[in-house]
Amino acid sequence: MNIGLIGTGIMGSPIVRHLAEGGHTLTVYNRTKEKAEKLSDVAYVASTIEELTQKSDIIFMIVGYPKDVETVALEIFKTAKLNTIIVDMTTSSPSLAAYLYDMAKEKGLHMMDAPVTGGEVGAIAGTLSIMVGGDETNFDIISPLLETFGKTIQYMGKAGNGQRTKLANQIAIAGALAGTVESLYYANSLNLDLTKAFEIFMGGSASSTQMKTNGLHMINKYYEPGFYIKHFLKDLNLAIESSVKHLEVTVKVRDMLEVLVDNHHENKGTQALILYYLDNLAIL
Repeated sequence: MNIGLIGTGIMGSPIVRHLAEGGHTLTVYNRTKEKAEKLSDVAYVASTIEELTQKSDIIFMIVGYPKDVETVALEIFKTAKLNTIIVDMTTSSPSLAAYLYDMAKEKGLHMMDAPVTGGEVGAIAGTLSIMVGGDETNFDIISPLLETFGKTIQYMGKAGNGQRTKLANQIAIAGALAGTVESLYYANSLNLDLTKAFEIFMGGSASSTQMKTNGLHMINKYYEPGFYIKHFLKDLNLAIESSVKHLEVTVKVRDMLEVLVDNHHENKGTQALILYYLDNLAIL
């Protein structure tokens, strides 16, 4: 099967490699071509989106922000072959997902929203969780492809429901991440041995993926991104904007991230949320 993928960043690159290992013919495109060329050993590197569409029966895209999703999708719509399935794996707006689904249908195309969670570690390991919105018949077609880089894959219903599920997931992460930050900040402020405390947390009810991965990064003062602060801020804003209820914890974590972005930490990993305290950035 001829597969296209647009967006060869932290998440897109390992996804391409998993698809290639699955025996698929791949074409990739990235706005900065040099980032795509590192995949030239497993994929053809297209110079334009039009070139990619003409070589692809199914197109994956994983870009940055909703505005990027809309721009790229509209560009794909111009030249994609009839009945092409377009799968957006970006965390984006549920209403935009529904809008693009309708627009694609009018053009004889099929749009699916399939955001992923698991970060760079999950993308490399091929263990991402994937939540999918759109037509179930198209879900059945793309499922074998998703299985090359995903472990937990669920069809969530109509267009936009993949995005709604992802935003609910991000809300859960916000709470777990904030709890990990405050736990370690509290322990550190009392001069406790953080390595021993971490072992205790991981051996009991405080254990979580956020504690296991990001907690250890915080202890080691390692702030390189597996998932960018700027993208997590985008996700929480989308959750807040699309919610019918006030999300108190999510709003608080969003506000903390905004302080970090204002202080030029936007390209650090989400574990750098602890810098809100350690850099004395807290609003008291």
